Formats: sequence, C-alpha cells, structure tokens
Amino acid sequence: MVYKVGGKIKSKKNHACGANEWEIVRTGADVKLKCLKCGRTVFLSVDQTSKMTKSYLPPEGEDD
Repeated sequence: MVYKVGGKIKSKKNHACGANEWEIVRTGADVKLKCLKCGRTVFLSVDQTSKMTKSYLPPEGEDD
C-alpha cells in the first residue's frame, strides 16, 4: 500500500492511550505516525505499518 503524508490510518490494536487513529507525518523507507489522541510519534517500517493497518483514509482533496 502507498501511504501519503496527511493521510490517516486506523490500527488493529489500540495505542497505550486508548486511541487507534494515527496521522501519517512522513513517508520513505520508514513511516512516521502521530497518535491523534496523545500526540506521540512513532517510526515504523512500511511492512509493519501495513500489518497494523485496519483501514486507510487518504489525505483530503485526493481521489485515491
């Protein structure tokens, strides 16, 4: 899956704060995600991000 900056994902499992929604902040070899509830950021590989993703919402204004 191709992730784009500004997109949002819902993860299969909840973060420690209880939220499961993340914003994509940076892409490349790794994906930087920001928790939308507590603001914590994490770096994951593209493979790890794909495994944890339940659903993906592309950035607003894009028709993917």
